[in-house]
Amino acid sequence: MIKEKLIPYLEKSFKEFWNMPAFTDYPGPSTSYQEAARRVVWMHKLFHLYGLNKGDKIALVGKNCTNWAIVWLSGATYGLTVVPILYNFSPEDTQHIINHSDSRLVFISKEKYDAIDADLLKNIKGIIGLESFTSLPGGNATPSEVLKPLEQMDELRNLTPQMFHLNDVCDNEDLAAIIYTSGTTGFSKGVSLPHRAFLANLIYSRTTLPYTVGANLLSFLPLAHALGFTIDLLYPFTRGNHIHFMDKIPAPKLLLAALGEVKPEVVVAVPLLLEKIYKKQIQPQIESPRIKKLLGIPVVNQLIYGKIRSKLIKAFGGNLKNLLVGGAPLNAEVESFLLKIKFPVTVGYGMTECAPLISYAHWYERKLTSSGRIMTLAEGRIESPDPFKIPGEILIRGDLVFTGYYKNPEATAETLVDGWLHTGDIGTIDKDNFVFIKGRCKNVILGPAGENIYPESIEEKINNLPYVLESLIIEKDSRLIALVYPDLESLDANHVPETQVNEIMEQNRQKVNRTLADFSKIYKLQIVSEPFQKTPTQKIKRYLYS
Repeated sequence: MIKEKLIPYLEKSFKEFWNMPAFTDYPGPSTSYQEAARRVVWMHKLFHLYGLNKGDKIALVGKNCTNWAIVWLSGATYGLTVVPILYNFSPEDTQHIINHSDSRLVFISKEKYDAIDADLLKNIKGIIGLESFTSLPGGNATPSEVLKPLEQMDELRNLTPQMFHLNDVCDNEDLAAIIYTSGTTGFSKGVSLPHRAFLANLIYSRTTLPYTVGANLLSFLPLAHALGFTIDLLYPFTRGNHIHFMDKIPAPKLLLAALGEVKPEVVVAVPLLLEKIYKKQIQPQIESPRIKKLLGIPVVNQLIYGKIRSKLIKAFGGNLKNLLVGGAPLNAEVESFLLKIKFPVTVGYGMTECAPLISYAHWYERKLTSSGRIMTLAEGRIESPDPFKIPGEILIRGDLVFTGYYKNPEATAETLVDGWLHTGDIGTIDKDNFVFIKGRCKNVILGPAGENIYPESIEEKINNLPYVLESLIIEKDSRLIALVYPDLESLDANHVPETQVNEIMEQNRQKVNRTLADFSKIYKLQIVSEPFQKTPTQKIKRYLYS
């Protein structure tokens, strides 16, 4: 069991990096650690005036921004449980989560506030605008007195590191957050995460991930998601990093422009983004006849790989030391090439129920198609007669594991069994504790003789084929159907007429079938007209297409 505490870590960070920049709402001005500390103290006064006590819940609805970070840091250090709500949730879902979580105070952006019906929010004391921290109509209580704006409080204007102090009011079993995830099942559950879960991630990250003190970081994954919060906010905050917030996952062109300005050392991204960059910028080069020929010549091929690597590093701002990919598996072809050119990319594995890291390995020691080594402070095993060779469900236990689903004992009992978290992921593990994920338990399709078919592995092969942007394997009448969304941009760029698309996709089907076992061959390839709907970590919502 972890003996350290989260709040002292945060207090130490405020004091140690007092005069350094902490947050920027890209591309705006920065907020220092000192200014962030002043805002936290002011926020604590606000909580007190609303009569909030340790263990009360506060809902947080907004895009990535400095004030989002301030609310979370303030709530956690006051002893409250923060309920971050994904910005792309519908107004109805947002209202339901606020009520279901028993939130007493709501911090919400104006755009989302205008979309909800505040009269339907139950038992809340008040609603605070996230942009300016001013009271909005709604709630059943008013503060005992009006809190002066931060700028008018002399005692905070002159706050020094010696004066700044956070009471360590929380035990490691106290809830730090309840995160409602859309997942891929269509049913949102509140994941109850205690302080120890975030601490386990923080302690591991501080000893393993290469974040240089004071370095720039670009945060664009949703902070309301465990991966974005822990790796783009909590951990870098304790390293004195300057975190630049982007309010959403940008298109590759906008992201590369921002990376060029911020010049981060570490970037955390979802695989889809990296796969798009590879397919658009790298694959056309290495598949040209001239480059293909040169890549077959020793020494010359290393020079070409070095130039491609340098070009990629420059595209990510020039200072990149590590590109951490998480949230979904990385295409094996993309990963293989990037490791061949020694590009510093690594794939981590995690889930919200672990806040979120489960496994990770440095890019220079990772194994192809693995999701890294089970992290310290955790224990993992495979529910299989031969965990090295026969895939089985991945089970995890340790300080990083959540305490259960909020007000859902049935789902908790199914997922937490004898202290082990049943992840729902299928994989193997090797003698070095590296995990190799094959797919999700609920996605496995049984072949004609009971064979296990992992749709994710077939989709990976399809996605590497010409003019395919993304795909999804479904079963219909005991046959496998591939739903494919074409790469319209590439079709247009190469002036491919619409009348040829079906023929190209049929050629793709035949090509991929030559690489598949008889029981997993694709019977039909069907083109879809719109991109697949996805979760915040860009995983396809399979339940919508089954």
